[in-house]
Amino acid sequence: MMQLKCPHCGERDVTEFTYGGDANVRRPPDPLAVNDEDWAAYIYLRDNPRGEHHELWQHSFGCRRWITVHRNTYTHEIAATGLPE
Repeated sequence: MMQLKCPHCGERDVTEFTYGGDANVRRPPDPLAVNDEDWAAYIYLRDNPRGEHHELWQHSFGCRRWITVHRNTYTHEIAATGLPE
């Protein structure tokens, strides 16, 4: 079973966490200036990389805080965890 290290709670089973998506995707700074096509791309279009990837996870069944996880999506090896920027 995959283990994630929460910076607040320590090593925990992945079943305590909820995947939150790509940590590199940024919300548009002025949402009112974004057209519908760009909003749809922001919400729905995501890369599905094979290999190294930065992800957001929420410790849903723990402290409920968000963490970043540097994970290999092919091997599921966790390189690092930390606080979101």
